[in-house]
Amino acid sequence: MPNSEPVRMGRKRNLPSCPNPLFLKWLTELRDEAKEKGLKTQYTYQKAINSLNKYPLPLKNAKEAKILQNFGDGICKILDEKLQRHHRANGVSAPTHSLPEGVRLPDIRDNNSMPPRKKAGDGGKDEDGGGVGKKTKKRREYVPQKRSGGHAVLLTLYRQSQIPASKGFMFKMELQTEAQHLSDKSFTAPDLGSKYTAWSSVSTLIQKNLLIKTHNPARYSLTEEGLALAERLESVERATTGAEVRKEAEEKEEEEEGSPGVVDLTASDDDDEEEMRRRSEAGGASPSTEPRNLQAASRGRNAGRLLPGTYEILLCIDFIETTGGNQQRKQELVKVLRRNGVAFDVRKLNVGDFLWVAREKVAPVPGRLHAPAARELVLDYIVERKRMDDLCGSIIDGRFREQKFRLKRCGLRKPIYLVEECGSAASHLSLPESTLQQAIINTQVVDGFFVKRVQNVSESAAYLTIMTRYLTKLYQGRTLICRSRELEGDGDGSATPACSLISFAEFNHGAVKNKCQTVKEAFARQLMQISGLSGDKAAAILDRYSTPNSLLAAYERCASEAEKEKLISSIRFGKLKRNLGPALSRTVYQLYCTPGPLS
Repeated sequence: MPNSEPVRMGRKRNLPSCPNPLFLKWLTELRDEAKEKGLKTQYTYQKAINSLNKYPLPLKNAKEAKILQNFGDGICKILDEKLQRHHRANGVSAPTHSLPEGVRLPDIRDNNSMPPRKKAGDGGKDEDGGGVGKKTKKRREYVPQKRSGGHAVLLTLYRQSQIPASKGFMFKMELQTEAQHLSDKSFTAPDLGSKYTAWSSVSTLIQKNLLIKTHNPARYSLTEEGLALAERLESVERATTGAEVRKEAEEKEEEEEGSPGVVDLTASDDDDEEEMRRRSEAGGASPSTEPRNLQAASRGRNAGRLLPGTYEILLCIDFIETTGGNQQRKQELVKVLRRNGVAFDVRKLNVGDFLWVAREKVAPVPGRLHAPAARELVLDYIVERKRMDDLCGSIIDGRFREQKFRLKRCGLRKPIYLVEECGSAASHLSLPESTLQQAIINTQVVDGFFVKRVQNVSESAAYLTIMTRYLTKLYQGRTLICRSRELEGDGDGSATPACSLISFAEFNHGAVKNKCQTVKEAFARQLMQISGLSGDKAAAILDRYSTPNSLLAAYERCASEAEKEKLISSIRFGKLKRNLGPALSRTVYQLYCTPGPLS
């Protein structure tokens, strides 16, 4: 048997280095640049780097790299342009398969963005040969993505804290309004097919101890860790803005010299959406970003204001008015409004059936799927629509009094009751017609509502049409200012009441029927269950005694039983400032202080 060659022992030979070091160097620089800006394209570049590093043959140009995985048209164009610049600077005969003398290839691995994969059957070791669990990995710091909800909230709170005489916190609606122009997603409306908004990230900030929520109504402020992170985000934001301005100037200079403009990543089908996002985030990299920047600047200068000509008046209809019940009657209202040319939107209203909003006019931004979220301010007119049979039922079950109370507390100054007659059906109602007529009169005279009586659905639609046209003319040429019911002063003192309006989001949130109640609100509900105690009377009692405990303490201070019974009899209520009277005062006293049955 012939002797075989002796087996060589020792280390394996080193594999040859990448035969395309220039392309590898440029891809690494692009990846690092994307990583600094927080763009997801860093992962696409890293995948291309891995493919190129495994390819053993030299490439004449970047077009030949299209046979490799993760090389789309966009990446190939970028590399070819860089190759042309390399030839212009160093000559056509300059070597392309080796680095210039003194230039070293940067680290092509990116451990932060591309975690090491485990090999199958290697006993739990990763590709680097290190045992899993033998080293304690450093926990990565949470940093919200640029133009996300969390990123916008941190920056807004930090900038507010830098203002002299800052109160050190922001309310929810105030924070949402100021942070909206810094976020690509809406803080109030979820994207199609999703239940999350930009505000959903606030819970993550609180969980990560970057944000703290206190008081009721809620106040949001930065923790020490959140302040440090927000300060870093702000410095990166300023540096990025400066770099984008310089980059735009350089590109403009290149265009003037006749050189082709920079082509963005990537033109392949899989990365089209990421390409559009990168262009929209890298200011100056695309002409389409100019309108967006101008629009963002305009919104920033006029935060909390809607200037004349920048908004439209829109009728909002509660979805209950278009679905369920008598479909034919409800659809007739919509058909008449559409035929009359009324601009309307069907949505969920937590109180009332109809109202009007001033909605900001926003134009679609090139390169983005969704237009920016439009700001909406609620006009001071809200309509509750009642058929006579519905009015009868609401009086019997107590909804009528509760609805009036909620309408008066919703923050809008002009509540309207739209009452539709039933015609011949009125003879079959559970309550006498005189009782219903008295309820309507009390709503207008005692409660201060404007009552409009119509015969049918067509007249209701005609009234809503006329009101829409009237309000469109009334607010024409006016500057509208956003006020918050949560903030002291309730708006800008320079604005007339008709032009100082609350946002739709704050209005609808504050009108939630089953939301968490304060002690004062629960006390008001208790008082209104007493026969003869209306919303105005309850509000008058609450002005003097805001909680049951304060009322009970006042009873204890009384010297005699007779004084207790007359304690609240002299409290004045309503526009006419009448006294509550001894009978109602005695009833309230017995309810809260008598252990046995009421007399």
